[in-house]
Amino acid sequence: MRLMHVNTTNAAAAGDAQHGYDAPDLRVFVFALFFIFGGITSLNDIIIPKLKELFTLDHATAMLVQTAFFLAYALFSLPAAAIVRRFGYMRTASIGLVTMTAGCLLFIPASANAAFGMFLFALFVLGAGITIVQVVANPLISLLGKPQTASSRLTFAQAFNSLGTTLFPLAGSALILGGLANVSAATLTGAALDAYRAESSRTIVHTYLGLAVALLVIAAVVWTRRNRLQEEQDHEGSILRAFTLLARPRFAVGVLCIFLYVGAEVSIGSLIVNYLMQPSVMGLADKAAGDHVPFYWGGALLGRFVGAWVLTKVSPGKVLATVAIGAIVLIAISANTAGFVSGWSLLAIGLMNAIMFPTIFSLASEGLGKRAAEGSGVIATAIVGGAVVPYMTGALADATHSLQLALVLPAACYAVIAGYGVFARKSAVAVG
Repeated sequence: MRLMHVNTTNAAAAGDAQHGYDAPDLRVFVFALFFIFGGITSLNDIIIPKLKELFTLDHATAMLVQTAFFLAYALFSLPAAAIVRRFGYMRTASIGLVTMTAGCLLFIPASANAAFGMFLFALFVLGAGITIVQVVANPLISLLGKPQTASSRLTFAQAFNSLGTTLFPLAGSALILGGLANVSAATLTGAALDAYRAESSRTIVHTYLGLAVALLVIAAVVWTRRNRLQEEQDHEGSILRAFTLLARPRFAVGVLCIFLYVGAEVSIGSLIVNYLMQPSVMGLADKAAGDHVPFYWGGALLGRFVGAWVLTKVSPGKVLATVAIGAIVLIAISANTAGFVSGWSLLAIGLMNAIMFPTIFSLASEGLGKRAAEGSGVIATAIVGGAVVPYMTGALADATHSLQLALVLPAACYAVIAGYGVFARKSAVAVG
């Protein structure tokens, strides 16, 4: 998925315009993409406790929400890269947005049938669309401006992603958890249970219908700008050759760490509502607990700005190891305390997560040279960790009857990430 700029000295002004250097509207569009797919992903943290209560699920089964959603990254990352090679960035972005819209609309039959499996399928399709959009958004940031300022644009775009993950749960908590907060499916049977499930499902549908309308509007706007960029795609070789990069230890372990990081981050985010509802922690109602989810993602937003400055002063590997150890310490505090301290130490892990993804990504990509685009596709595939680790964490919670003990698994993920930070603290020698 390599894009080569056509920008000669004799046509610099024209080249700048066609490549998006003078297209602020396109940059706004990319920032909006980061905001949207970050926000929709974080809504899963709100849906999980609602579906768990609605269908009286155990923790592991409820975590299938994340499994269905993030499984799309494993199945669609490389195909998305192939679509970009065939159709270009802007057309592929439209395809991704329309796919996301389809996923949102599938909540209608899921609600009509009050079927958990259909909700999972809708989330899978939604995840597929987000995968396509994310594969487009990251490299497109580099295209829409001077190469010298690509890093600052990427940091700014990631801040929009964090802003989405902070704001969407606030709206989702009010819409999804607030309406029927005083009713419990466990106390209902027969027709009353069926009616409650249908009514409660509709509150979820209304949220995603609003998103579908917004996504269609954005897709239409993007399509009208499909020819704004002059792109020359590299069609040489099979996209599957990217997996040969796993023979390089620095890259391979980095891909593993992306898998573990996303898994740990999503696991903790998915547990927050049920965790804070425990009498031994904060004893909150589901709506009040849901209102605390933005603090977890807001920590990542704040940490991203602070981390961007710290990374200019300290080796990225050392910073990565430090924040990973910090996450482990916070997990230990949360699991071994009660009340306010236990709840807020868990939420504070969001601050530690802030710089992990971009730092692991950059450390793993160092030295790839001309194969950096291929490496990006493989790294995106590793986001499937969000499908695997949360389910395992939920299964551990069910087996031990303790959400606190289940936190051992995310802690183990952070331990591997800390080790990678130490391992990759020295810059790699670029290889073509």
